[in-house]
Amino acid sequence: MDERRDDDVMLADPHEAEDGARPDDRIDDERLDEENTLKREYVRSVRDALEAGDKGAVYDLVEPLHPADIADLIELFEKDERAALAAAITDLMGSEVVAELNDFVREEMMEALPADAVAAIAEQLETDDAVQLIEDLDDADQQAVLAELDDEDRVAIESALAYPEETAGRLMSRDVVAVPEHLTVGDLIDFLRERGEIGSEFFEVFVVDHKHHPVGTCALSWILTTPRNIALTDVMKRDQTLIPDMLDQEEVALMFQKYGLISAAVIDESGRLVGQMTVDDVVHIISEEAQEDAMLLSGAGEGDINEPIRETYAARVRWLVANLGTALIGSTIIWLFGAAIEELVALAVLMPIVASIGGNAGTQTMAVTVRAIAMNQLTEANTGRILWREMRVALLNGATIAVLVGLATALIFSPMLGVVIAVAMIINIVTAGLAGVLVPVIFERLDQDPAVASSVFVTMITDSMGFFAFLGLAVAVGLAG
Repeated sequence: MDERRDDDVMLADPHEAEDGARPDDRIDDERLDEENTLKREYVRSVRDALEAGDKGAVYDLVEPLHPADIADLIELFEKDERAALAAAITDLMGSEVVAELNDFVREEMMEALPADAVAAIAEQLETDDAVQLIEDLDDADQQAVLAELDDEDRVAIESALAYPEETAGRLMSRDVVAVPEHLTVGDLIDFLRERGEIGSEFFEVFVVDHKHHPVGTCALSWILTTPRNIALTDVMKRDQTLIPDMLDQEEVALMFQKYGLISAAVIDESGRLVGQMTVDDVVHIISEEAQEDAMLLSGAGEGDINEPIRETYAARVRWLVANLGTALIGSTIIWLFGAAIEELVALAVLMPIVASIGGNAGTQTMAVTVRAIAMNQLTEANTGRILWREMRVALLNGATIAVLVGLATALIFSPMLGVVIAVAMIINIVTAGLAGVLVPVIFERLDQDPAVASSVFVTMITDSMGFFAFLGLAVAVGLAG
């Protein structure tokens, strides 16, 4: 029998499996629709079997699903049904399913399980996923679960929990492949084979010096295509992106995006390698940050449909109360010009147009500004240039809308009123552009999330200025009051 050499290559068809099936054969037309979401009929059949107490039927229906789809199925059930469903498919409730669950659903289910059961699930997960599983539990529950873990897992999780939330240290994987710089490519291949199970998927090997400081990286493709006798120092990439363990997750995501990273080393204050961030972690971060900014921009809290009603109420009502306060400012301006409005009813008809267009213009500019801040595109160095750019856009928009609404008003009411609303429209849209940039920038300079309350204040400014400019000009030219 011929022996295969290390540098022999055999390419396999990625579409072939043991049974000849394609990887996407898991998509069953009876369960998943064309958008790869669970069909209503399938969910109903699982619920009917669960209500009938037929655990065997429930298991048979759920067993073929991918872990991510099982997690989706659990989330589709009501809170009081989830425990019964989990009990019917106990041995399917593995770590992969738990890792895919929505944060609120996972927290609810973990609180209902005994500490040893949670610990058993945590031991199957990678460290970063295990931390996510445990971090939201009460302190007493956390300690109970940690006490059930073996020493190695407990130390790793406690080390991660010591970092602030949403930092690289909290989110990083501690399963890294690090080797000394004196090895050759052959030594590294032998080391990886002898080590056996690495612990997690990896895309590159980190080369470290005697102080465990990363000095370079070797992509797996380089290792597989380089002769055995070549030294790692001759093939490794010395220029690498290092992530401080205290760096915020949003900054981590921006670094991955900017430098096109697949993985990156995480270092502590002394420069020692302590973990790694991989692109699959960053994809989740980008999704979470985008959703968070969108929800905060509207004052809707976390915006999760599984969030408890009390928390949703608390998150939303405070901004509605704040909006009520800011709305009173616009109402006060209308009250001050009450006599003019009574004298010329057309003012009351046209006021909402000025305020509405200004509000929309402000929202457009604010959305662009918040995105630019989040992407590190707007900094102290270019704030003036961006502000001037938005002012020019506002002037062009204002002039266009002013001509349209001015001509219409002149034809329907009077030429002078058409001029007044046109000028008021330009003033308000320019003000909207100014507010749309400055309000988020001010929040950011004050170390506050610019997406949190920008919309409330921008709307207040555009409404108030729209009312004041329109009514004030009408009185100034003698149309009323």
